[in-house]
Amino acid sequence: MCLNPVLASDSASAAINALVYNGLLKYDKDLNLVCDLAESFSVADDGLSIKFTLKKNILWHDGKPFTVKDVKFTFDKLISPDTRTPFSSDYLAVKNFEILDDYSFIVYYAYPFAPILESWCIGIIPKHIFEGQDINTSDYNRKPVGTGQYVFKKWITDQKIILQANSDYYEGKPKIKFYLFRVIPDSAVQFLELRTQSLDELSLLPDQWNAYDSFFENYNKYRYPSFGFTFLGFNLEKEPYNSKNFRQAISYAIDKKDIINGVMLGMAKQAEGIFPPQSWAYKEIKPYEYNVDKAVKLLKETGFTKGDDGYLKYKNKTFEINIITNQGNKARELTCQIIQEQLKKAGIKVNIRILEWSTFINQYVNKKNFDALVLGWNTSVDPDQYLLWHSSQSNPGQYNFMSYKNKDVDELLVKARTSFDKEKRKKYYHKIQDIMREDPPCIFLYYPENLVCVNKRIEGVELAPAGIGWNFHRWRIGRSATTNYS
Repeated sequence: MCLNPVLASDSASAAINALVYNGLLKYDKDLNLVCDLAESFSVADDGLSIKFTLKKNILWHDGKPFTVKDVKFTFDKLISPDTRTPFSSDYLAVKNFEILDDYSFIVYYAYPFAPILESWCIGIIPKHIFEGQDINTSDYNRKPVGTGQYVFKKWITDQKIILQANSDYYEGKPKIKFYLFRVIPDSAVQFLELRTQSLDELSLLPDQWNAYDSFFENYNKYRYPSFGFTFLGFNLEKEPYNSKNFRQAISYAIDKKDIINGVMLGMAKQAEGIFPPQSWAYKEIKPYEYNVDKAVKLLKETGFTKGDDGYLKYKNKTFEINIITNQGNKARELTCQIIQEQLKKAGIKVNIRILEWSTFINQYVNKKNFDALVLGWNTSVDPDQYLLWHSSQSNPGQYNFMSYKNKDVDELLVKARTSFDKEKRKKYYHKIQDIMREDPPCIFLYYPENLVCVNKRIEGVELAPAGIGWNFHRWRIGRSATTNYS
């Protein structure tokens, strides 16, 4: 976990950073981009520049004033080759950052950039805190100073993070005084904590959701689509994972319906591509049929031979796939187990390893120290996925950690993000999905749903297209409660 929005690349960090930091813009309840730290913004008719005017009297949590210098500092860190950020490509399109005064500036772009506004939703970091430090290793990545609705108080590694309501928050002090983020890797323990009402909010597993009504009359539950997908990914820098035939074979060997019905209990949709059905860039792609014979045939064409023990050999050795996933996500663990059994029918031996989250990300994912993994992507509202699939984004710490490289996809990703014509962009994204069906970067498994429960003592929760967290600062405790946050 990293409490710095310039560096953080995981969803757990993002959840905390969203409470501590603000961007210039944000999505409202209906997924429209609106002002956050910005007072106003205007995009030039040609789309090649934006003028921002910032809100005045915004304070950092240490009392220092927020100004345009902080925005410029954040921008400079995002484009610096010394910063280990996965987001740099979104800002390299800027050719000039012109400061007009302490509260206004213009950014000029070298070429059209479709996610031009969404990119300025990233959290702004304070210049006076990070200046003169190595941003990658700064102590303030563990004790953040932001402008957001909550102030950082304490982080006890592998246990909890405590935030306190910001009295100076520009939209008014949040109604809930403390926010306690607890680290509970075991989903069974999470469920027991719910039964004793020791947790106020939790993302549920499908089996927990179904057991909910009989156990938890003190909670409200919310079910809504997520902008994301769960996948089986491979390290494409290794053989035979870099073979298109191999990845097609695995696609035939996996019965996704078994996973959706057995793990997700029907609370997910089968995935065949990079966009969820609610995205305007989504295209219905012909699924790979579940066909073990086809899978084995393709594997043999890739150089696999049958061994005496029933398992396939590759280069005269019994072939084994080591699949890793993160601890604390029972659905992914069960998905791995089903994949293990299904691939066994095709003659492939699978070993599963469950890793603690920070170890999983820092020692394995970021360092490309894996054969295969089961993971999920939360994608943005804008369909631009350049960061995930473009070959230039496959360096350590960047999002294309599977090292997918396809020249046609690269070209289409660039065309799509450098056009403001929505229909043209849609055509480019549809072509990308067609290409990825034949040259799959991974095995897209399912589009999950968000299954969340919130204690009934919490009032003000409102489900909207943006989910339930969009108005968190307005949530309130409906009855008195005493909690020790030491």
